[in-house]
Amino acid sequence: MPMILELVVAMFACARIGAIHSVVFGGYSSESLAERVLDGNCKIIITADGVFRGTKLVHLKNIVDKTVAICKEKDLHLNAVIVVKHQVNLLSIKKGLARTNGAAKNIFNGYNLDVSWNPNLDVWWHEEMMKVNDVCEPVWVDAEHTLFTLYTSGSTGKPKGCVHSTGGYMIYGALSFKYVFDYFPGDVFFCTGDIGWLTGHTYIVYGSLLNTATCILYEGVPTHPDAGRYWEIVEKYGVTQFYTAPTAIRTLMRYDDAYVTKYDRSTLRVLASVGEPINRDAWFWYHKVVGEGRCPIVDTFWQTETGGHLLTPIPFCTPLKPGCASLPFFGVEPTILDEDGNEIEGPGKGYLVIKRPWPAIMRTVFRDHERFEQTYFKRFPGYYFTGDGGMRDEDGFFWVTGRVDDMLNVSGHLLSTMEVEASLVGHNSVAETAVVRHPHPVKGECLYCFVVLKDGCKFDESVVQELTQKVEAQIGPFARPEYFHHAIALPKTRSGKTVRRILRKIAANDKEIGDLSTLIDESVVQELFSSRKYLNRKTPLRVE
Repeated sequence: MPMILELVVAMFACARIGAIHSVVFGGYSSESLAERVLDGNCKIIITADGVFRGTKLVHLKNIVDKTVAICKEKDLHLNAVIVVKHQVNLLSIKKGLARTNGAAKNIFNGYNLDVSWNPNLDVWWHEEMMKVNDVCEPVWVDAEHTLFTLYTSGSTGKPKGCVHSTGGYMIYGALSFKYVFDYFPGDVFFCTGDIGWLTGHTYIVYGSLLNTATCILYEGVPTHPDAGRYWEIVEKYGVTQFYTAPTAIRTLMRYDDAYVTKYDRSTLRVLASVGEPINRDAWFWYHKVVGEGRCPIVDTFWQTETGGHLLTPIPFCTPLKPGCASLPFFGVEPTILDEDGNEIEGPGKGYLVIKRPWPAIMRTVFRDHERFEQTYFKRFPGYYFTGDGGMRDEDGFFWVTGRVDDMLNVSGHLLSTMEVEASLVGHNSVAETAVVRHPHPVKGECLYCFVVLKDGCKFDESVVQELTQKVEAQIGPFARPEYFHHAIALPKTRSGKTVRRILRKIAANDKEIGDLSTLIDESVVQELFSSRKYLNRKTPLRVE
């Protein structure tokens, strides 16, 4: 479903009657959606006719129709598909709606929105709402009753259905929202994430509304109709807390600061970040340009599996360190382990784990508890393994160094791709980067760097030399990148995460990519494959 009120209503309706909901991000293909529907043995799908992603119209109902057909082939028969008349209402209330031969059609500004209709399965949301009573008595459930499942990517390729409980998840979401965002009655909270991800579940829906907070639902992208869209919303609604991803910040940094400064942001009190550790340049731009140097930056670390924040500064209480997730939230006990599973005392670098459970920890993988134990508890028995590397500094603050599977071994040196990326984005010409491993006949592995430049900057030999020198100076000669690939953009999901799996395929020139439906722009992948022809190990760059 799109980011619309009906999505929140549907989630709360499920919770009220004790039904399990499983929200699926609207950018998935019919095959990916079917995989989740089949795994969850779902009975009802709620969707909308369509949604715009910037200027692109996504036919959600058509995707669902194909999903229904796939499920039928697998002998799963749905009871109903409930359809919200969203784009039809928005685009063409005055133009009228013709429903003939089982189809509803609408043409608007060159967009053709065909809504196929199966009268034996499909029902309109608004028509069904007219039939129900105003009061629905709640079904009382146990605190450990499953509230929802949410699917996240797995290392095997099969998505994991993370199971979250009713009591623990809600109390943790409510508590972390209140303290991490410094919430007070009357505040206006704006999170740019999608409800199809756990960020949206916990901090747009459950955690926020359990605090009776006013929240903004935003369907669009950060740069449409222009790069000032977020800040226009901040001014219009008097936003007090703003929560977004570093990738969105880096995207907006590429545009003139005037897109930010033309709007009144005086109501902002807390700026927060989610999705990945925020690099220093993005942190300072966010702090100085967006927050006018007065708003604390809350860099939150957590996962779909954790239900809520694990590491986070508390605004106006925790000393701020750019790029640092800081200290554990209430009740969370993190530590750093070495390769043998021994706890590292004091400052040190290793594997980030959690020593004891907290209320919102996922309870299992849906219908696969063995996978739950294998994934999170086998490598370090007695600890929850986050899958991330971590570092504790001399002040006891925690830094997340990146996914362990994003570590590489260069000539015997264990290196985090995040370290290299942080070095590269420190260059004045670089907007963002992504570094992946690449096989090397001598070193074992080497660095393959995708580099996106700021507008107006030229990618040439001098830039490559400066970037190389920067990495060598900040990390060491052993970290010298072998390849630089000039990228117009990086492949990203709707939630703003760079898809490194695809970048590794591009680096290896392996065109067996798989499903691209979650990407904002699939054409980026082909462009990156095409630009590989400019790569040369003696002159490792793309010159335009």
